[in-house]
Amino acid sequence: MRLPSKYETIRQILSDLKQPEYRYAQIMDAIFKHNVGEYGRMTMLPQFLRDELTRMLGPNVCRIVPVKELTSQQVNKVLFAIAGDERVEAVRLTYERGWKSYCLSTQCGCGFGCKFCATGTIGLKRNLTAEEITDQLLHFRLNGHALDSVSFMGMGEAFANPYIFDAITILTDPQLFGLGHRRITVSTIGLLPGIDRLTREFPQVNLTFSLHSPFDDQRSELMPINERFPIHDVLKALDHHIRHTGRKVYIAYILLRGVNDSTTHAEAVAELLRGRGPVEHLYHVNLIPFNSTEVTPDNYQQSESNRIKAFVGILKSKGISVTVRTQFGSDINAACGQLYRSE
Repeated sequence: MRLPSKYETIRQILSDLKQPEYRYAQIMDAIFKHNVGEYGRMTMLPQFLRDELTRMLGPNVCRIVPVKELTSQQVNKVLFAIAGDERVEAVRLTYERGWKSYCLSTQCGCGFGCKFCATGTIGLKRNLTAEEITDQLLHFRLNGHALDSVSFMGMGEAFANPYIFDAITILTDPQLFGLGHRRITVSTIGLLPGIDRLTREFPQVNLTFSLHSPFDDQRSELMPINERFPIHDVLKALDHHIRHTGRKVYIAYILLRGVNDSTTHAEAVAELLRGRGPVEHLYHVNLIPFNSTEVTPDNYQQSESNRIKAFVGILKSKGISVTVRTQFGSDINAACGQLYRSE
């Protein structure tokens, strides 16, 4: 059952109290332009309305509670308490040029069990509501941080949670977060219904597909979802996405030493992405150095730099555009695949 967001509830409260239309804009301006985090501090509103908002929604605009914060160079990770006595994590990255990017969680835990991912060891506790997803970003907004871009690459598989689409609607609403569609990225392990829906409803939102092996048998071993949605089926859906949207699709590939970083793997990745017709130039590979944690198996290690260089060289020689992602935050378990809601 879908829960109304606080923004819908506020509209309803204003309507029930026969308040003028401009009150909603006043409240949203207080939150999103002036970083007012408590209804009681919205002094432009009459006292009875502040009291009613507080009674119905609680004193704080942000409904999830920061429990702990870790900071390292360029990275800030926040552990939030959510309803049901659970915990989720979100990460803020600050790039050299001052650009601020946020990595948000869509689920508490994850049920897909990818072998190299810390979040997967928890199992799925539950989906987050659209408000719990967007409140992670609201926390940073209320603390005065610019919101430059957002990716759904935190805990969970975004497309396994139907509320992801409500969350994108909230984030792109000009009266609320007002984020441009192209400032949002959804990462998926290849859930076809979600890819198709994103293509239809949010064609300008960026899409990242986590590949991690070009071979179906190995990918199924690393990522059991491949049994349901094999590589070639996903790539067909991505071809359709590119044709429909004219937008790039990113292929995420975590390099695991001696597992998927050989020249054979690099050639097979190039083979998958070449010959896809007029769309092939819009595939871009992001190579991600592996980040270990105390809960991921010891047999997964980061690739040596000469292996990474060779992998890049092969992809480039075959005309594939490729970037090796700069890693931030591994020292505080805030990098790709490390989110574990640990205290």
